[in-house]
Amino acid sequence: MKSYKSKELRNISLLAHASAGKTSLAEAMLFATGAINRLGKVEDGTTVADFDEEELERRISLGTALVPCEWSGHKLNVMDTPGYADFIGEVRQAVRVSDGVVIVVDSVAGVEVGTEVVWAMAEQAGLPRLVVINKMNRDNANFDQALKSLESKFDASFVPFQLPLGSQSSFRGVVDLVDMKAYEGQNASETAVPSELQDQIDEYRTRLVEAAAEADDALIEKYLEEEELTNEEIEAGLKAGVRAGAIVPVFCTAATAGLGIQPFMDAIITYVPSPLDIGPATAQNPATGQEETLEPNEAEPLAALVFKTTADPYVGKLSYFRVYSGALSSDSRVLNVRSNEGERIGQILVMRGKEQLPVDRLTAGDIGAVAKLSDTLTGDTLCDHGHPLQLAGIKFPNPLYAVAVSPKTQADSAKLSTVLTRAVEEDPSMRWYNEPTTRQTILAGMGDAHIDIAVRRMARKFSTEVLISEPKVPYKETITRINSARYRHKKQTGGAGQFAEVEMRLEPLPRDSGFEYEWEVFGGAISRSFQPSIEKGIKGVMQQGVIAGYPVVDVKVAVVDGKEHPVDSKDIAFQIAGREAFKQAVMDCGPVLLEPIYSMRIVVPEQFMGDVLGDLNTRRAQVQGMDQERGNSIVTAQVPLAEIQRYSTDLRSLTQGRGYYSIEFLHYQNIPAHIAQQIIEDAKKAKSQE
Repeated sequence: MKSYKSKELRNISLLAHASAGKTSLAEAMLFATGAINRLGKVEDGTTVADFDEEELERRISLGTALVPCEWSGHKLNVMDTPGYADFIGEVRQAVRVSDGVVIVVDSVAGVEVGTEVVWAMAEQAGLPRLVVINKMNRDNANFDQALKSLESKFDASFVPFQLPLGSQSSFRGVVDLVDMKAYEGQNASETAVPSELQDQIDEYRTRLVEAAAEADDALIEKYLEEEELTNEEIEAGLKAGVRAGAIVPVFCTAATAGLGIQPFMDAIITYVPSPLDIGPATAQNPATGQEETLEPNEAEPLAALVFKTTADPYVGKLSYFRVYSGALSSDSRVLNVRSNEGERIGQILVMRGKEQLPVDRLTAGDIGAVAKLSDTLTGDTLCDHGHPLQLAGIKFPNPLYAVAVSPKTQADSAKLSTVLTRAVEEDPSMRWYNEPTTRQTILAGMGDAHIDIAVRRMARKFSTEVLISEPKVPYKETITRINSARYRHKKQTGGAGQFAEVEMRLEPLPRDSGFEYEWEVFGGAISRSFQPSIEKGIKGVMQQGVIAGYPVVDVKVAVVDGKEHPVDSKDIAFQIAGREAFKQAVMDCGPVLLEPIYSMRIVVPEQFMGDVLGDLNTRRAQVQGMDQERGNSIVTAQVPLAEIQRYSTDLRSLTQGRGYYSIEFLHYQNIPAHIAQQIIEDAKKAKSQE
């Protein structure tokens, strides 16, 4: 593949609800540009963008695939993203390095829940949006109905730039409303505009011209004076409107038949901004602490953002990157500013699905990959050694679904932490950690399918098998009032004896204050040298728990008195005395269990609002607010983690897959007494069975 200048590049993401036809659209673009000589099909597992074993087996996209297309002297870096909510992290990676997005809509289904999710993401990123109404050759395809669903759901100015020639099985091409020409067939042969469509064409052409005029003060003045706008002026106005987000152009295609593809690619070149049009990126110089603006040209210092990492079975780790300024050459050395370590850049690759096309260098604005970077992770910036720069990383959503993982065999146990780390490197929307409260290893992701696929990939790629189960809730214990306790430890055997007596006072602390330890012993009743021993005994109990086996938190302990023996008092004796005195004191201080509370934001179609609220009431939720937004209900609530561990599955069935939500940890709060009692009894029963 040849080298392209910044002005010849277009970086776009294909975003949509699952099965709207993103992968088929990417395949059709490759076919139309001659990159492939046969149009693959998702259902046959023959597309370029779906190549992972899991993708081929499930017939869905699970990761973002890069499929660059060369068209009309330009390079379109097309990123085909997954449509299922569990893989939203992959979509965020692609959006972060895009200069525009293409929202693909099914001509029959119209706007779906996934469409709303990706629309909000593109809007938040401030990217120009193009809409493609795809599958125009499907039974029941309806361009006007799909357009109405867009207008009812989103607050944007949708302007058809094309109208379909025919529909359903008779769909054969498009009418371009900008140049007023019709294009038929896979080769987009120019043909006469059908006279029976003239009224509809005139109506939409007027709408398009008005939108172009409104995007430019000079044009609106000319338009209001009833002067004719030239095609060049209309295109300039549309271009300005699209790039400002004031206009969302709508196109139509039938990707599996290769129809409408070439005019659509022409539109991408015209209306999606190049890296030069986007302008400078902002980066922080860690050496000076100052922000710097980086123009997208080769003369600037190098700044390249790694936005995706994969484990390739043949070349090892592959790091996908976008160059924001400067140029990156094969066989060069760069600095990873996060780790402050140098990295050797080997052969730079342009990825086309799994195919690796070697190139010598990539200039500002281009996207590529490099293998075997040792210290580089997703979100890192690669830069010149003499000019450190840090680009903004990628913000991933909080995981919604967690499992406890344990190794299947002893051999798996030795590799578990390494394999989990590599899995999370490849997919940063997952996290893993050891939960000290429950002593479990936790793997968290966006849903059950996300975790299931991660577990299968660990077995396939890294030969490590794990067992998964529902994680225990990380409860905590604390006290509610002040009290004291005294304990004497005395052990006399044939040899050396043990003696220690400790009196301590416990006080509750405000939430999240941790642990405070004070020494209030006067007159030398206990030597200060035993102070650490008593603290060690207390901390041992705090980790193990007193009433239900969960850590004790937010407690102040003051050692106030005690006794020692000149011969038999030892460290171990005071550890034991401190431990037992603490246990006694906790039981006399009104011990309670605490549970983690999460803030939830749930978005559902209005017709499911009653079901969702009723379900939340059964989960001990405290609804904080309700809102309406363009046909959707938005509920904010505070809910105990114990009640929502499998909520992603439950919400899906409650709303026919049309609801979605996000969560964020809020705080710990007291568990109601009757529920706490059951947890304590279960803990005692489990302990007696050990």
